[in-house]
Amino acid sequence: MPARPAVTEAELEAHLRGICFKTGPPRRLGVEIEWLVHDAHNPRCPVDPVRHREAATALRALPLRSALTFEPGGQLELSSLPATSLTACIEAVSADLALVRPAMRELGLGMAGHGHNPWHPPRRVLTEPRYNAMEAYFDRWGHAGRSMMCGTASVQVCLDAGHEEPGPLGLGRRWRLAHLLGAVLLAAFANSPVSEGCPTGYRSTRQVVWSQMDPARTLAPSDGPDPRAAWAGYVLDAPVMCVRSDDGPWDAPEGLTFRDWVRTGAPRPPTQEDLDYHVTTLFPPVRPRGHLELRMIDAQPGDGGWIVPLAVTAALFDDPEAAESAYRVVKPLAETAGSRPAPRNPLWRHATRGALTDPELRAAALACFTIAQEALPRLGAPAEVREAVAGFTERYVARGRCPADDLLDGAYGDEAYAHGAYGAGARAGESVPAAAPPGPAEVAEAAEPAEVAGPPGAAPAPPEPVPRPPGAPPVGTADAPHENELTLGKDSL
Repeated sequence: MPARPAVTEAELEAHLRGICFKTGPPRRLGVEIEWLVHDAHNPRCPVDPVRHREAATALRALPLRSALTFEPGGQLELSSLPATSLTACIEAVSADLALVRPAMRELGLGMAGHGHNPWHPPRRVLTEPRYNAMEAYFDRWGHAGRSMMCGTASVQVCLDAGHEEPGPLGLGRRWRLAHLLGAVLLAAFANSPVSEGCPTGYRSTRQVVWSQMDPARTLAPSDGPDPRAAWAGYVLDAPVMCVRSDDGPWDAPEGLTFRDWVRTGAPRPPTQEDLDYHVTTLFPPVRPRGHLELRMIDAQPGDGGWIVPLAVTAALFDDPEAAESAYRVVKPLAETAGSRPAPRNPLWRHATRGALTDPELRAAALACFTIAQEALPRLGAPAEVREAVAGFTERYVARGRCPADDLLDGAYGDEAYAHGAYGAGARAGESVPAAAPPGPAEVAEAAEPAEVAGPPGAAPAPPEPVPRPPGAPPVGTADAPHENELTLGKDSL
């Protein structure tokens, strides 16, 4: 472990304020994309850990520009380098994917864009001390932590923090825009309505899972005029997930906040490196890491499904005219959100369950996507990107739909279930295969269920279902001699 001397509470707070928001003109853009790895011929067949290791070895040999990592359940992640334009970001990641996908196909593996695993219960592949500690910590809140670690995937868009000065590209405005527009992006791109072949009653089961975990590290920081102060307080007051050790488990006393750790110096005095590591265990919907990391978008279907959320988000944040217009559109949503932080406020709950069947979210989404389409030419987006955004808008947003609705159409229609989106004949990696369940999946009670109400027009749903897969095998069952052979998941988890 780092041997740098312990530091004071004031020094740590100053450190957080200095690194969380690095201001200046928005110039750079990045994206982190996750996929569920599955058997290319039968996605319902779990992938053996040996095949995961073979894939890791093959992919690490490729000349990729993006960082390649794996999450605890074997999800594959590509994290782009910061790009100076939307076009450059898309071109770089697309070039890497042109190498990754054929290599995976040669191994008989596919990459599926679903926000939550629609086939299997959570099963951990990586058994590093970080994930052992994480699993034990989140188990205090139920089973959602295991589902998050091993069964979720997302498209995370990374944006510069913005100017120090006020204005449409200012830090404070972008921070607030991210938390209001975040609900619109969640709804428009919701793509995880299924767990173990059964509809869960939510368009974004992934977001339900996140909202059920430790609120001290998964809710947004308190709203206020100074995002830096809010974030520094949030970090120091969050419970410590693990105290790293060179030997033995990474245990932490239950209820110990980082602030408590600094003040007591037990179980050992913390260092600045401990604080930096602690930050990587915090998962609010928008995480400031010098830049802004938007974490609310489900993984998307199709080879290029990730491009549309990246393009729309970049247009609404980085084009000054679009940013001002988008803020005016989403500002009234604050009344629906109320005083509670995302994702446990009514606005985010409506987005999670009903997505764009909610009239308010549908109107906001249509306005924002229209604004984004107008801004994309000003950002130099190529014609194919503009066409992809226009196609998504017409197919989904204008109709009050999201990608999850395609899967629900298959789930609720017998013929479609047998032959369409859920059918065994569907193309692997692009849709959910039939998985006729023996009965309803066991579910855990949703956090504060009384506040989660289905909006008008929502698809039929069982009351407040949150996935708790039946018969889940013990987590952390990868072969012990090979437990470290996969590249560790970067600190997205």
